[in-house]
Amino acid sequence: MKRFWKRVSVIAAPDGHAIALDDRPVRTPGRLPLVLPGHALAEAVADEWRGVTDTIDPRAMPLTGLANVAIERIAADPLPFVANLAAYAESDLLCYRAEAPAALVARQAAAWDPLLDWARRRYDVHIEVVAGIRHRAQPDLTLARLTEAVASRTAFELAGLSPLVTITGSLIAALALIEGAADAETVWQAAQIDEAWQVEQWGDDDLAIATRAAHRADFDAGVRLLALLVET
Repeated sequence: MKRFWKRVSVIAAPDGHAIALDDRPVRTPGRLPLVLPGHALAEAVADEWRGVTDTIDPRAMPLTGLANVAIERIAADPLPFVANLAAYAESDLLCYRAEAPAALVARQAAAWDPLLDWARRRYDVHIEVVAGIRHRAQPDLTLARLTEAVASRTAFELAGLSPLVTITGSLIAALALIEGAADAETVWQAAQIDEAWQVEQWGDDDLAIATRAAHRADFDAGVRLLALLVET
């Protein structure tokens, strides 16, 4: 879609703040009102629309995309979305360690053990850790409490949490980030340990670099959405 508007504004809506293009409220692709829960987030989304030059590029509007997900895919029926994110607890990245070499094992432990220790304390659960790729089931109570932690989030928080979980492969690391127990860079670097090790051993390539940059952009968008939700 080409740009047809001259002015973008944030206007009051019954349940928050809406985006208007030349005083016409924006709707999601499914034709639902694009209403944001906070003014800071609404202004950030409005800035994405202001930044459109000629044609809309969805990759340049990640906050708008996440807002669409929250409104269309999550708000009406959050349980399936919660279940999909909570399922990552069954095979969390942090729980599957390399058997060798010793340097990689140590690197994983240094980055991942503090996050697991936080989760054990925070949710009062036992978390199984295994060396190798053979699946080891987590206790039912652990899965239940981690699922509860996800289910307690709002639709917009779940939208922001989603790229953190799916890109890192770790529900625990994502929960640590959203609860302020770890910062974004710590979580990102922890999730990149295996890939960084492979790059050190074998070198990098253009496709891997581009893929990593795209993943980082999506990760950062989720982090920013969550940060904007707590601003006024």
